[in-house]
Amino acid sequence: MLRTGAPWRDLPQEFGPWQTYATRYYRWVQAGIWTRVLEELQRQSDATGMVDWSLHQADGRVIRAHQHAAGARKRGPCTLPPPEDTAGVAVPPAGPAPETVVSSPEDPQPDEALGRSQGGFSTKLHLRVDRTGKILTFLITAGQRHEQTAVYRLMERGAIKRRGRGRPRVRPERLAADKGYSSRTLRRYLRRRGIKAVIPTKKNERRSPYFDKAAYRERNVVERTINRLKQFRRIATRYEKRAVSYLAMLTLAAIVLWL
Repeated sequence: MLRTGAPWRDLPQEFGPWQTYATRYYRWVQAGIWTRVLEELQRQSDATGMVDWSLHQADGRVIRAHQHAAGARKRGPCTLPPPEDTAGVAVPPAGPAPETVVSSPEDPQPDEALGRSQGGFSTKLHLRVDRTGKILTFLITAGQRHEQTAVYRLMERGAIKRRGRGRPRVRPERLAADKGYSSRTLRRYLRRRGIKAVIPTKKNERRSPYFDKAAYRERNVVERTINRLKQFRRIATRYEKRAVSYLAMLTLAAIVLWL
């Protein structure tokens, strides 16, 4: 279902009732099993030194949403996960938090991370990977949202627990991103946390003499990782009405790439 993008109803009859598989899958989503599997894979890989903390890369990509993704019931709480506790870390204001975006102040209903960008009805995927392309964390916003609105939350997520005692590690030594992420606020945010920014400056910004061109050339790793994710048709096109369902498909795809 992940690779072909087929609906649950198209499951071959020899496998049994499709409702059984769909119900079990969504129960696992609600129980957080897919998330725990991904976290355990990350923990085991980090324990053996397979996770590279010297350079992380961030990027965003617009994902076209199918017409079937529209029409979610506008009642009940937002299905996106609530913002994580950043242990008192002050995140610079850059618009509403991606996980709690609403359609308007008068309408408290969530938009399920769906919006309209230049590409049409869409969702935007924000991703952070290590130097070798291993997916560390991701989140989704409406398609018209700029990368700057999600990068701070992206940097606070993806903590990997260590063996025994010790705080989970979340901060890399350097972060590589394209010009879309360039701003004084982000550079100050990274500097305060001891993270070196490998981000080219815009034309209206002062050039940094310490820009690491060699490290920036490796930024194609995150783009190739996104292309690998989009080999799964359920990821390349969003069919899910609920944001939590699409996030679960992303988690499942990330697990497959980690194996």
